[in-house]
Amino acid sequence: MSIERIQKKSGIIGRSDSIQQVLEMILQVSPVDISVLITGESGTGKEMIAKALHQNSKRSHESLVTVNCGAIPEGIIESELFGHKKGAYTDARDDRKGYFETANKGTIFLDEIGETPLKTQVKLLRVLESGEFMPVGASKSKKTDVRVIAATNKDLASLVSKEKFRQDLYYRLKTVTIDSPPLRNRVEDIGLLVERFALEFTRSNDMLYRGFMPESIRTMKNFSWNGNVRELKNFVESIIVLEKGERITVDMVEKQLGMNKTGVHDNTALPVVVPQPAESAERELILRQLFLLRQDVEFLKQVASEGSSISSHVGVPVISKNSGEVNPSLHIEEDVENFIKNSAIGDITMEDLEREVIERTLKYFNNNRRASAKSLNMSERTLYRKIDQYGLERKIKLNE
Repeated sequence: MSIERIQKKSGIIGRSDSIQQVLEMILQVSPVDISVLITGESGTGKEMIAKALHQNSKRSHESLVTVNCGAIPEGIIESELFGHKKGAYTDARDDRKGYFETANKGTIFLDEIGETPLKTQVKLLRVLESGEFMPVGASKSKKTDVRVIAATNKDLASLVSKEKFRQDLYYRLKTVTIDSPPLRNRVEDIGLLVERFALEFTRSNDMLYRGFMPESIRTMKNFSWNGNVRELKNFVESIIVLEKGERITVDMVEKQLGMNKTGVHDNTALPVVVPQPAESAERELILRQLFLLRQDVEFLKQVASEGSSISSHVGVPVISKNSGEVNPSLHIEEDVENFIKNSAIGDITMEDLEREVIERTLKYFNNNRRASAKSLNMSERTLYRKIDQYGLERKIKLNE
């Protein structure tokens, strides 16, 4: 089992350090039959982490039962969790299994565990410690063999100090804690998340998708996503529907997000301009070089095939049919719209672009890694890691 396999199987998206840490924890903890507490703000993907833990555990062939503790009324939560006997209360016409009995041999995911009443917490602690529970109205205990994964968007330690959450249950749950990072701590993943959400949505709804402009993605990185990944997903789906197949521009994004011309949300209580991480900055520089390189290649192909004046795109130099001189009034602009052809959108990934530019740069500098790293404006350490990540070591040795 590897991190790459976990990502592919679970659908957890991202290459940021914070997400890599989560994946490493999943890799280490999944095979061990131990309770796990997942913490994090609402909308960060805690349920996906729980599913990944189950999928890669020894119980993966059994059921994963998900329970939203915050959505169950206090009066019936014990019946829902532990079941009840016939006649236990007015509407109890038959015996009923609870979630813990249903999840026997599998995994139970208790979402929003911080919402459970103190009385119910006592019974949860008993299940965690001994595997025993008492159905409502029963006189005998039952046994269950389940792995418990809990999640919360609240500060349980603070609730403990206010006597709103049992201290013994808190320490029993937090044997292993995985923190699901907020989107503001992983802005370099926004581009990947946007592409995944957009492709999934347009394919399932048979809609035309022309992609997002690079500048629109940068604008989205500067927005405060208080609802985190869930809010981003809803936004992507909404703007695709509203713009009806158009390529998503900065103006469209700003309008939909309610941002003013300075890139700041009209509500000054909401925006947080997030500094770009070093890893993201390096990747963006790599992509910019590749975009410019591809534009040059397309231009040269046209020159070779037509042998005449070319002026097909804004920002592409114009060559005179007779003189072969480049018109200096037209130049390659860094922010030109067509760095990548529209037809490629949806088929090309960030990894494809990054791998290609690293491979071609290494070839250009005769596999001199120091020169390549300097040209790509990245550290040698990062370049070595990328070479290993994309399996370029073998190609380098063949060329040396």
